[in-house]
Amino acid sequence: MESHGADVLEIADELTEAYVEVFTAPPWEHRDPEETRVAFRGRLDGDARRDGFRALIERSADGAIAGFVTGWTTPSPFRTDRAYGKVLQRLGKEQVEELLVGAFEIDELGVLKSARGTGLGRRLLEAAVAEHPRAWLLTWNQAYDTIAFYRRVGWQEPPVRGPETDVVVFVAPT
Repeated sequence: MESHGADVLEIADELTEAYVEVFTAPPWEHRDPEETRVAFRGRLDGDARRDGFRALIERSADGAIAGFVTGWTTPSPFRTDRAYGKVLQRLGKEQVEELLVGAFEIDELGVLKSARGTGLGRRLLEAAVAEHPRAWLLTWNQAYDTIAFYRRVGWQEPPVRGPETDVVVFVAPT
């Protein structure tokens, strides 16, 4: 498994294509591939420079990316852009401060179709959080297989303290 910090930008085009393959397939097939490509690449350029950024890449026998995970340490104050505002609404400020701020935040986890069912998703998650006492992630509430996967590998949903949103938050098993 390859470990990257900001140097992930050296393979940004390859990682972007892997991301597009994963996140324009079901249940995200409604996403436009070119818009997804541009948006991810733009985010990656900034995300790779965040404090605590880490990317792990697993390659298949032919050298192509088979799976990836990216993340960083969630800063204080907790952001409200992107989906963060929905997280804050769903969990409430107190839980966000207690569970998420200062924890390792899994931003993206993707396993390409050819590598699904091999345990790669679990290995990527375990490796990403191995050095962190706390970790968290979120996913879209319509990604049923993804939600089932996180539950199956022991990630837990904190109590909902506010209105339901279209995101589901998980914290790593303790």
